[in-house]
Amino acid sequence: MNQGQQSRWRPTRRQVLWIVGVVIALLVATIVLGYVLEWDWTGLVKDKAYTKRTLWDWLQLLIIPAVLAGVGLWFNRQQREQELQTADSRAQDEALQAYLDQMSDMLIPNNDQPSLSDEHPPESLKTVARARTLTVLPRLDSGRKARVVQFLHESGLIHRDRAVIDLSGADLRETDLREANLRGANLRGTDLRGTDLRGTDLRETDLSRTDLRRTSLDRTDLAGANLREANLSRANLHETDLSRAHLSRADLSQANLGGANLSRADLGGADLSQANLSDANLSRVYLGGADLSWAHLNDARGWTWGRLSSTESLKHATMPDGQYYEDWLKNKGRKEAQENSGP
Repeated sequence: MNQGQQSRWRPTRRQVLWIVGVVIALLVATIVLGYVLEWDWTGLVKDKAYTKRTLWDWLQLLIIPAVLAGVGLWFNRQQREQELQTADSRAQDEALQAYLDQMSDMLIPNNDQPSLSDEHPPESLKTVARARTLTVLPRLDSGRKARVVQFLHESGLIHRDRAVIDLSGADLRETDLREANLRGANLRGTDLRGTDLRGTDLRETDLSRTDLRRTSLDRTDLAGANLREANLSRANLHETDLSRAHLSRADLSQANLGGANLSRADLGGADLSQANLSDANLSRVYLGGADLSWAHLNDARGWTWGRLSSTESLKHATMPDGQYYEDWLKNKGRKEAQENSGP
């Protein structure tokens, strides 16, 4: 073993446990023999006339070795975890760099060879690019995944009008895309569960059939976005701009849409059961066939009875004035239907 190898050598957990076990065994043997054989040099016999030893005597003698053994195991575990984290980070950096190098080579034309930047790149090249992308994403952490998405978008490879790479089925869970510019991107069919999209520019983005459960979309710009059949269950859409968004047959159950702008949005057939729509802008929204059972419409703005009556269900929904739908219908329904009737 050379000097460099010696400096990098670290004992394994098994080796540490074996050494600790041997030390404890020797200490226990010394204690037992010291008491039994009355070895003065051990310092274990204070009064030879007093031969009774209590359990506390034994515990006092074993506490220090036990503490030392525990500290040694903890230190070894911490060191091992740090080494694993460093190795994992290095492996992710290498995987990301290799991916970016490969994709860059496929983007730059070389000796009349086809490239992804061509107006009509061959399907074989697109297939290879998709396979490499879907393979590298699960190996990366949140920040590195965001770099891949940003690279693809800025390279024009995932634009909704010309998606060179199909990202459907891509693992983008828990990606940190806060305040990113992804306007007009094609993210159709991707897995974005738990992703942080707060403040992100997603105007006119294709997010149809995307899994956005429990996603943070607080104050995100989704104006004109395509969210047809997307799963937004329990997503946070507080004060999000969803004007002109297409949300037909989307799952918005238990979603937080408080203060959201839903003007002129298409929510036909959407599941809004138990959703929070308090203080939301419902001006000219389409709600045909939508399920608003148990939904909260407290202080909602721009609503009309004509639009609310087109929903599939308003069972136990809290109306804008704070009453349950059933009570509102009995007490004020007829009067407000006339006052708020509209197209």
